[in-house]
Parts: sequence; structure tokens; C-alpha cells
Amino acid sequence: MTDVQQRIDQLVKSNRVVLFMKGTRGAPACGFSATVVEILDQYLPKYETVNVLSDAAIRDGVKEYASWPTIPQLFVDGEFVGGCDIIREMDAKGALAQTLGDLVRPTEPPGITITDAAAKVFQQALGEAGGDELLRLEIDGGFVHDLALSRRADGDVTVTSNGITMLVDRRSARRADGVVIDYVRGPEEGFKIDNPNAPPTVKWIMPREAQEMVARDPSVKFVDVRTEGEREQAKIDGTTLLTRETMVELLELPKDTPIVFHCHHGQRSQQAAMHFLEHGFTRVYNLVGGIDAWSKEVDDSIPRY
Repeated sequence: MTDVQQRIDQLVKSNRVVLFMKGTRGAPACGFSATVVEILDQYLPKYETVNVLSDAAIRDGVKEYASWPTIPQLFVDGEFVGGCDIIREMDAKGALAQTLGDLVRPTEPPGITITDAAAKVFQQALGEAGGDELLRLEIDGGFVHDLALSRRADGDVTVTSNGITMLVDRRSARRADGVVIDYVRGPEEGFKIDNPNAPPTVKWIMPREAQEMVARDPSVKFVDVRTEGEREQAKIDGTTLLTRETMVELLELPKDTPIVFHCHHGQRSQQAAMHFLEHGFTRVYNLVGGIDAWSKEVDDSIPRY
């Protein structure tokens, strides 16, 4: 056995669950690795991962060790289990939970709050549907939420809030704790789901909503990402032009500082907003329609170009 094979053997035998993958558990570097991580996360609070991208010898050596040509590779209790397709199939059939055995953590019902407005809509939908279907909440790895009527399935947990019983599958349960489901009336009528577990995202904000935010909160930074030439043609009072100097100043602000970005129509400002999100800022907004929409909806004295 070569030195590399010995290293792999030691990793496999000294950890009950080891996943050789591309990237890390928190940041998978390929779709197949991300899929297996998402599946394992629903069962295990912790497990060992080995990033093969950081060690070419391990990447090639584990393929020989397991006689398996692709990454990721999962080992449980010293035995090779399989790659992405096999893990996905085992999960669907319930065999993966059996393989993991006593390592599987019990699925705890998450805390979910359904407001009065949402409960009223749910009650109406359940009454019209009849039968034995219940409301189901699913949350995928990208924290996209889906509400639907469904029958109970193996592994589901039930949560009752405001007289509504909701089904949550094992994978969604760990992402659902603290979720608040509301129903909003008005032009954009529909369900509003607030999930404190979701990672920060760039929020799109309408011109009048942005105007109100800036007026009531002096800590809001309103940033113009256009060129100096465009700013000479038209500008929103109170905004700051994004330059190298102001970029440095903004990045030194507390990470919870609310920042609204705008450009001409909203494309360039979205890129700038993403940049600040990647630097850890949590309250990042992009003005829908840019200064052009602001001119039409808030201040028509601003020239359109």
C-alpha cells in the first residue's frame, strides 16, 4: 500500500462517515458533491469531508482505493457506499438511513408560525380540497419555499400553528425552524415567508419603498454605481457615487448597514450589490428599474436618458 493509500485508509477507518468531495461541506465546488452534502445534512449533525481539489494525490488515490472512477465518494464505518447517483437512490428508497444506523439524528418538528391572515387562506384551501390532504412546506437547498397540499409520507414531521397542521419532510425540517408564514393583500398579493435560516440575498426594492426607507432611517446608504458622466445628466439627491474611495469607506461600515444601490435600469447595481453581499453585508438592496424608474414614480424632475 502506497503512502497515499495509507493516508486514505487512515481517514476512512478513523472516521465513521467520510465524504471525499470537491470543495467543502459549507461550499461544495460541484453539483454532485453539493447533492450528496444536502442528502447527508438531513441525517447527520457532523461528518468528515475531504476536499480532493486541494490534494491531487488524494483525488487520484481514492479512485483507486474504492475502485470507483468519480467524485464524490462516501464511506461509512470503513466501507465504500457509493457516489452521487447511488447515494441519491439509497436516500429515495430509505436505505441510506439504514446504512447510517445509529448515527442518524431524530427529526425534530421545527417551530413555524402561521399568521391569522395566512391561516384564513389555508383553511379555505383545505376546505375546498376536502379529502385527507394536508398542507406541506418544502424548502430546498437554495432556500426556495414551496407550499402545496399533499398526503403524509414516510419521514414527515407535523407542525401545528394557528389551527393549521403542516407536513414538513426531513430535509426541509432543519431549514424551517423559526419560519413565519403570512399572507399579504394588495397589488402583490400572496404568501410571504420569512425564514431566519436563509442566507442573506440581495433584496429588490421599489422606488417609493426605497424613498420611504431613506426618509425614516438615516443610517441607510444610497449608492449610485453609474459613471460620473451619467451622474452629470441626472442624479437622485442624497446618493453617493461609488468610486474607489467610497468603496473603501463603505466596506469598512458595520455589516448590518442598510445599503441601497442604483444605476440606470438596475443591472449594474445588482452586480455591485452582490459584491457587498459577498463581503458579508446582510442588508443589501437593489433599486428596481434604477434611476429611470425613480424619475417616473418618485421625482419626475429628474431627466430621463
